[in-house]
Amino acid sequence: MNKLPLLAVLGTFALVLVSSCGFGSRRRPPALGGSSPVPPAQIQSAPRITAALIAKGRFARHRIRSMNPRYITIHSTQNSDPGTDARAHANLLRRGAIKGEKNSLGYISWHYTVDDHSIYQSLPDNEQGQHADYEGKGNRQSIGIEMCENRDGNLAATIDRAARLTAYLMKKHDIPLRRVVPHQHWPRTRYADGRDLGRKNCPHFLLSNGKPGPKWRAFLGQVRRYRARY
Repeated sequence: MNKLPLLAVLGTFALVLVSSCGFGSRRRPPALGGSSPVPPAQIQSAPRITAALIAKGRFARHRIRSMNPRYITIHSTQNSDPGTDARAHANLLRRGAIKGEKNSLGYISWHYTVDDHSIYQSLPDNEQGQHADYEGKGNRQSIGIEMCENRDGNLAATIDRAARLTAYLMKKHDIPLRRVVPHQHWPRTRYADGRDLGRKNCPHFLLSNGKPGPKWRAFLGQVRRYRARY
């Protein structure tokens, strides 16, 4: 694993519930098309996923809460430092290095981290994470996918890989496209004091002025195209 600078680590730790998308990216998402019929010979196989589960009974899994996933929530890491790829984030979760801001578990966690060449899984699909909205429906009912934006990676390839993973999870759990949502979708009420923190501009490079727009629709178009192949 690449050794992360302290500031990069701290920036990552603020990640999902507190930030998850704060500064803009200079890379532009790829132009994405809609779905089209795919011959049976071209049906996509499952994406390659590396299991890197947080140990049961430790850190973000010290208390297991079961979940029947009904949504998929898309995030970005807001960390452009070199080396902050999927493996690095998965290792941080396994070490309990990402503390939650007074959430009920004390740790931030999500299910999958995606970069331009790999996918790492940190939580089983049927367990709740802490990545969207403290104790709200976003955590209780959604699978969290983090997209890396390290500047030594290829953001367009990361987005494409995330779209393919999303389509695979839609098929696996019978989740419709209308329930694939950005982190911004979920209102955030802080666990500690009930304070409304508003909606997060996340994933910032797929939103337009902090809301779903043409770039988000283009991403959903790519998800739809991959979904047609499963």
